[in-house]
Amino acid sequence: MRRAVRRTTCERAVRAVCGTTSASTAATAATAATATRESHRHHHHNHEQWSRDRTVASAATSSASAWRRANRGYASATASYEIIDHEYDALVVGAGGAGLRAAIGLGEHGFKTACVTKLFPTRSHTVAAQGGINAALGNMTEDDWRWHAYDTVKGADWLGDQDAIQYMCREAPKAVIELEKYGMPFSRTDEGKIYQRAFGGQSLDYGKGGQAYRCAAAADRTGHAMLHTLYGAALKHDVQFFVEYFALDLIMDKGECVGIMALCLEDGTIHRFRSHQTILATGGYGRAYFSATSAHTCTGDGNAMVARAGLPLQDQEFVQFHPTGIYGAGCLITEGSRGEGGILRNSEGERFMERYAPSAKDLASRDVVSRSMTLEIREGRGVGKDKDHIYLHLNHLPPELLAERLPGISETAAIFAGVDVTKEPIPVIPTVHYNMGGIPTNYKGEVVAPKNGDPDAIVPGLLAAGEAACASVHGANRLGANSLLDIVVFGRACANTVAGKLKQGAPHRKIADDAGSNAIERLEKIRNSTGTAPTAMLRKTMQKVMQEDAAVFRTQETLANGCTRIDDVAAQLDNLKLTDRSLVWNTDLVEALELHNLMPNAQTTMHSAERRKESRGAHAREDFPDRLDDAWMKHTLAYVENGKVKIDYRPVHDYTLDAEMDVIPPKARVY
Repeated sequence: MRRAVRRTTCERAVRAVCGTTSASTAATAATAATATRESHRHHHHNHEQWSRDRTVASAATSSASAWRRANRGYASATASYEIIDHEYDALVVGAGGAGLRAAIGLGEHGFKTACVTKLFPTRSHTVAAQGGINAALGNMTEDDWRWHAYDTVKGADWLGDQDAIQYMCREAPKAVIELEKYGMPFSRTDEGKIYQRAFGGQSLDYGKGGQAYRCAAAADRTGHAMLHTLYGAALKHDVQFFVEYFALDLIMDKGECVGIMALCLEDGTIHRFRSHQTILATGGYGRAYFSATSAHTCTGDGNAMVARAGLPLQDQEFVQFHPTGIYGAGCLITEGSRGEGGILRNSEGERFMERYAPSAKDLASRDVVSRSMTLEIREGRGVGKDKDHIYLHLNHLPPELLAERLPGISETAAIFAGVDVTKEPIPVIPTVHYNMGGIPTNYKGEVVAPKNGDPDAIVPGLLAAGEAACASVHGANRLGANSLLDIVVFGRACANTVAGKLKQGAPHRKIADDAGSNAIERLEKIRNSTGTAPTAMLRKTMQKVMQEDAAVFRTQETLANGCTRIDDVAAQLDNLKLTDRSLVWNTDLVEALELHNLMPNAQTTMHSAERRKESRGAHAREDFPDRLDDAWMKHTLAYVENGKVKIDYRPVHDYTLDAEMDVIPPKARVY
């Protein structure tokens, strides 16, 4: 069993390289530390079994001491970096739900696998998911995965690829049962079955059978339960975790991804990971906005790596605003609160969603509810001193139900809003929550980029899953509880795709000795930035532009202004100011790297939104209020070249995988 890579104090001291330390000196010091390291290794063996990755400096397969061969130097005008090479069959970047499920699958198939993550796995943002995971288990009422697929296509406002949607919804029951077998502690019915709650946009019998109870839940801490379960399952397999390693860039060779460059945050060493197949599972970029339910670590790192490699990002204009973020704090209040009977009311005490969505009411799709709340506030029916938010009432529900089914948000509301949910309403407002767009993939998880007239051309060696990817199963708007499903289904799909094309232990082809040097040069430039704009100031400016000009409702004026403003902010990256030049636990540097990753995501979002002259899903144009299928039922592709955005398009997959599911034709989307 392999554990997270760790270092002894002695080893950290001799292997940290900065200033004018030469790579050869560092290599000698690292070799000298071998005996001490081996001593520490045996000392820790009684605690837990763990072993270090066999690193290699070339394609040689000799069993000679890998660590003595591992160190290379990269000299610049101001510093020398120690570079450590690694070779793996497959590599996963990110250790949230998608990354862990991919790593588990690769381990099950017997591949030599590494998982590189900037956070300890159980701190990944999957831990914050509350409501549940959709699957047509039929534990509460009769259900069918085709009904789930219909709801997903409708929720996506017909921008989703129906082959991928079929795959996800058909695999959903199997994925949930698999989680149960891994040990995930789902809530239970009186009969002992997995409990399933009502959730927004979910129906029975193709929208004709009323509300579906399809969302399998572990109270209101489903993501927490899932992430810990998956991490435990991953540790059963021969997966090497590189914890607190910051992925810098893809290594591309002749159009193929052959690995990544990464920075070890603990000691400042540079690591070159070679892999036959690289899976990006790096999450979303919610922190491009000022107010978001996302963790501060959600900075679109994988998306930015892809953009810097000259590959496109897809459907970036579709940003989901969750209806119920706590007013003033932005913390998420799960849609499950409305699934359990919660009600939104305006200043007049009216349950206003009955006017906007007569059938689904408070459980209409998220984009519909967010727009309805925004209209209520605009028309003067908001609550509070400034009439700028809405009340979510749970105080009519039995306290014992709140304690059993919604304990987490009861605590969150008390801490961040100062309310007792058994007695008072929660002040809420639509808040940025999820990115439907991302790295374009097919239903197998393979990254695609149009080439030679083929809109579905595969990028060799590169896959993506989770919020970083755009499969596209969410289209223009994601249904609640389809995100946890997305990460486990497509994390598993990526592993199966790798298994179908790769043999264990296949040799790596030779690449240039300086492969990855561009990443080091970029790191060096950022680390030695001597401008006048601190990272925090520039980040806040970017976030304000996004919040103001790419909001719930959009117009040509705001979007055109937003394009100019966000490009101006992006140009200021060359004027960044860093005060800490070190390489060891340099949070100033990490935040600067993350800002560089956020910026192309922000730019592509704004420019893609400005170009789309229609309203669809989460993209609501006041000047183009209708969905225009003839002109705009297509995926947006955004490329970033020298700080400027170039837009292209590719067709939506309006076909299914096989005869088990019929194509769902477009129609008016009402709830």
